[in-house]
Amino acid sequence: MDVDITRSRVGGRARAPPSKSYTHRAILAAGYSDGAVVADPLVSADTRATMRAVEAFGGTVDRTDGDLDVTGFAGRPGVPDDVIDCANSGTTTRLVTACAALGDGLTVLTGDDSLRSRPQGPLLDAVEQLGGRAESTRGNGQAPLVVGGPIAGGTVSIPGDVSSQYITALLMAGAVTDDGIDIDLETELKSAPYVDITLEVLDAFGIEAAETTTGYRVPGGQRYERVDPYPVPGDFSSMSYLLAAGAVAGAEGGVVVEGAYPSAQGDSAIVDVLERMGADISWDREAGEITVRRSDLTGVEVDVGDTPDLLPTIAVLGAVADGDTRIVNCEHVRLKETDRVRAMATELETLGAAVTEEEDTLTIHGGESDLRGATVAGHDDHRIVMSLAIAGLVAEGTTAVAGADHVDVSFPGFFDVLYDLGAELDEHER
Repeated sequence: MDVDITRSRVGGRARAPPSKSYTHRAILAAGYSDGAVVADPLVSADTRATMRAVEAFGGTVDRTDGDLDVTGFAGRPGVPDDVIDCANSGTTTRLVTACAALGDGLTVLTGDDSLRSRPQGPLLDAVEQLGGRAESTRGNGQAPLVVGGPIAGGTVSIPGDVSSQYITALLMAGAVTDDGIDIDLETELKSAPYVDITLEVLDAFGIEAAETTTGYRVPGGQRYERVDPYPVPGDFSSMSYLLAAGAVAGAEGGVVVEGAYPSAQGDSAIVDVLERMGADISWDREAGEITVRRSDLTGVEVDVGDTPDLLPTIAVLGAVADGDTRIVNCEHVRLKETDRVRAMATELETLGAAVTEEEDTLTIHGGESDLRGATVAGHDDHRIVMSLAIAGLVAEGTTAVAGADHVDVSFPGFFDVLYDLGAELDEHER
């Protein structure tokens, strides 16, 4: 599906979907337990992959009145009858890799073309350090993967600058090993707030885990408790597009985003970014509402070491702002569904923005940018698609975004929400 977006004003109330990060972790934590109810989950292409994995290991996942009723495998995953298809979900792949290492047999994990290009090597090495089997079938550290155990725990040394999901995977699996897992970080941890999310979810399920002077530790011999229900908070990564829409294209009264309650999500930093850029934005944390109005923005420097998913949104804001917006510490953002640094540089230039791309920095020269409608590629990446759609709200004329159906990964109703806010858009098949 493609979508055509014509320059528009948007306003009104909207609710971002539940958090993808929390949903993944809650589903798997429920799988590790005897069972639990995950309330108000995000049901999307990615989280369905995690549901399939829980079922492949011997659990069940039933949707009831908008919730997920999970019967777990009590910390002892069975050997799947078939290959686990993780589709486009890197989170599923990494979390499930460590889970598979608990099984007394072999699990095969694969996914689509994009997923099979993403790095898994450090996590495979960690599983082998723990005495498990973990191989890439092509010998390149990428899926398809063959993983088996059972591991009993131990100490692992792993880089922290590739993916925080490796740490999450080991913490979640380590709780049910005999000896627990000590994680020594070889490099500074990037995307650290995502591990904070993991620790928050683990605590809710009765699991003790903590940061140490060298990394993290989770004691073994623990048992995931039943939680009924576990409520999933709203997703700040998804909110970022709605907040950006209000800041660059808000009608009178602006955009009010509901469900914005404080949590461990690093991407709540989008509020601070918008404030620093000069946006008229206010956050009622008790009510869980953020209001943002169209504002004259000024470029700033933003370090996305802990918030890689915000890069596409900030890049679009920079193209509208006066002056330069420098997005720094972003080399790891090249390892997502696509090279998001290169993708945003390429497509914003297509729309008329002036951009300088370096290995670890993306600079958008807002004062030299004049956005004009054009046909841009979504790069089969939900975050690229949604950010370019926001650019289309302010670009002169009409912007055509190819591959718009990929929003199903994290925000299935994105274009419906944008339309309800007043965006002039047309969805059509290719």
